[in-house]
Amino acid sequence: MLLAAAEALAQENSLHSTRQIVISIPDRKLAVTESGRVIRIFSTAVGAPRTPSPSGSYQIVQRISDPTWYTKGKIVPPGKANPLGTRWLGLSVKGYGIHGTNNPSSIGHNASHGCIRMRNRDVEQLFEMVEVGDTVELYEERTPELDKIFGAELMAQAGLADGE
Repeated sequence: MLLAAAEALAQENSLHSTRQIVISIPDRKLAVTESGRVIRIFSTAVGAPRTPSPSGSYQIVQRISDPTWYTKGKIVPPGKANPLGTRWLGLSVKGYGIHGTNNPSSIGHNASHGCIRMRNRDVEQLFEMVEVGDTVELYEERTPELDKIFGAELMAQAGLADGE
């Protein structure tokens, strides 16, 4: 009976992790998908040319509300001066994550040190949508998969939605 319960739990956990984050570095956009369906798209800032965002497949390994920023012997506690904003989603590539910002004007630009920056209100929504273990795919170039995810939004922005 214990074995059956363990197998059921393992199945439940494998079914649960259908949520994924897909990030298009060239579009500076992040999509949350579930079972292949787009749930929400957010604007982001990505790595600057000298400090690019890493492409690849990763997982969320940390979820921290009101993070403290540690850099070069300096500690910035949670608050308005913290460059990580109000939330940190740490990735399985050391030193990189998805986080808020104290510089919202950077959103939409290649401006970070490699992390994915979001407006605080947006990262707070994302934080509630994802869990440790969820997959994060970062793409450095446009692909047919990204066209399917972000194409409809780009057409809507251009006024081409609904068959126009």
